[in-house]
Amino acid sequence: MAVAKTICWIRVLLCVQALWAGVLVTGPSARGEEFEAVASKVSRDYVRKKAADGSFVAESYAFAKGGYWSGPFADSTIDKMDFMDIARTIAVPLARQDYYPTADQKTTNLLLVVYWGTTYAPEHASESNAYSLMQKKATDEHQANQAEIDAEMAAAGNQEDAQVRAAKVLEAQSADELSSSLAVAQAENRTRDKANWRNATMLGYDSEWNALMVGLSGPAQDFKKTQMIAELEEARYFVVVMAYDYQLLVKEKKHKLVWETRFSIRQHNHAFDQQLASMVLQASKFFGQDSNGLARKPLPEGHVEIGGVRNLGDISEDQVKQSSPAAGK
Repeated sequence: MAVAKTICWIRVLLCVQALWAGVLVTGPSARGEEFEAVASKVSRDYVRKKAADGSFVAESYAFAKGGYWSGPFADSTIDKMDFMDIARTIAVPLARQDYYPTADQKTTNLLLVVYWGTTYAPEHASESNAYSLMQKKATDEHQANQAEIDAEMAAAGNQEDAQVRAAKVLEAQSADELSSSLAVAQAENRTRDKANWRNATMLGYDSEWNALMVGLSGPAQDFKKTQMIAELEEARYFVVVMAYDYQLLVKEKKHKLVWETRFSIRQHNHAFDQQLASMVLQASKFFGQDSNGLARKPLPEGHVEIGGVRNLGDISEDQVKQSSPAAGK
């Protein structure tokens, strides 16, 4: 996976915490009309085992800090949160899905790598500085050429010939202006598409992108495409949880992604520190499960109160180095 390649395993902080589950309390933390986008995928050979009573067999994990993607503007609701703030919030819903932290390296099942941040909203070509500058330049040139043509016509003896020459000049100028404007717009739109695709892969919209951007179009598909682009082109808070096979990583230095869950909400009118618990609570239903594409779910009203934290110990720095790709070379 592209995100996994960005991890510098030598600097990954492995933390193991026992977090006592909190309780769900109703409250005004989310507005009813807001939704969360969730996308979850699992490896073909990853299947959660179930006990006789139908519950999932518990799996153990250790956390790893993947990284923080800051947005283009300062945002104290997310900028001031550190990795352990995120990990503690995720740990409670993880326990509800029978994933538990452990300090026993020999029995740890999963390494959960966590990313969080804010996406960049791409700029529309018609709103970009480059496009505006090109339009201003074309307008200035048009006015200058028109002044020159007026002067020539005033001095010309044959007004009919002067008007013909002026019409040809203006026609050529208009064609140049259109060509320049289209070139700038096309270049800006290519940049915009790249930004949208980057956001799509980070947020888990990639499967929907591939389905809507390729193939025959129609009213229904065009509507879905417009909706998807609108969501990708607004700044969004996101969290990504990527689960790797811990024992395979430690013993064979192989990075096998067994499941991943990506979830996000729009930044506008939200505060990340207030919405994170609701976001994780909704997304946790898909931890270790396949969402079969992008799911849009209403944000649950309420918040999670996290109880006391008891430190069971940290994985040693030597263990971190042994887990790095460089150690396997």
